[in-house]
Amino acid sequence: MAVKKKRQPKSLSAGRPPTLQRRKSISRKATKALISKHHVLEKRKQQAAAQGDRAKEASIDAEINALGGLESYQEASLQGQRDDRGGDSSRVLMKWLEPCLSSRKASSDRPLRLLEIGALSTQNACSKSGCFDIQRIDLNSQEEGILQQDFMERPLPRNDSEKFDVLSLSLVLNFVPDPKGKGEMLRRTVKFLHEPDRYLASPTLTASFPSLFLVLPAPCVLNSRYMDEEKLFAIMTSLGYKKTASKTTQKLVYYLWRKDPSSPPIGQTFSKTELRAGSFRNNFAIVFK
Repeated sequence: MAVKKKRQPKSLSAGRPPTLQRRKSISRKATKALISKHHVLEKRKQQAAAQGDRAKEASIDAEINALGGLESYQEASLQGQRDDRGGDSSRVLMKWLEPCLSSRKASSDRPLRLLEIGALSTQNACSKSGCFDIQRIDLNSQEEGILQQDFMERPLPRNDSEKFDVLSLSLVLNFVPDPKGKGEMLRRTVKFLHEPDRYLASPTLTASFPSLFLVLPAPCVLNSRYMDEEKLFAIMTSLGYKKTASKTTQKLVYYLWRKDPSSPPIGQTFSKTELRAGSFRNNFAIVFK
């Protein structure tokens, strides 16, 4: 009779969720198609909800789940952060902030606080820099060190200790299906940043902080019926932001917006107005009412 082998106890790592396992690579074409499909379905779901069509909303939910849900969208987004597909967008932020951060590395000053909204990894350039005290949040946390939280439901700061020097909103705003929701998200970012006069004692910091790092797919600004750079700048100015840096690539647009004491919020209204005609345009829009 064969002797049964004693079963070894599983290690703690064996109990970790599948999201922590090595991710399978998918092609660039498949990545783009998956992200695009998610955006279309989320928009249709939002429209169905607004119309009170519960049956259609449930049907679209089933389609989203069939694609793998939010997890599959995040998986595709993580694939896009690979070096051979454009890489980590926070490297652009670090390059822009390097002049003022380099003077602080040997300093005993308090670390700058960064809130990363829609965080997918704890190993990006900002995390590895050692320059920030980082809080990371995402709707569906992919790993330890990222709090599962909706930014729109995050409690507003009660005092300065709960505010931040930098907010990162990289490839998040475009995933909000409702134009009004996009506007509310941008409006909310202002409340989480310190006031500009906090940095008056340091001219180096005053030039860059407090700031919002905003990254969008390039077509959202360059090929939308309802959005162009002029309108985006008008929206950000109305919130009290001033552009300090920008970069455009074939796929993405990057912006660094500083909360500017000389540009207080003016509460303008922005509607979904067609700026460019054409059947090949997309419908990205930001609405303030």
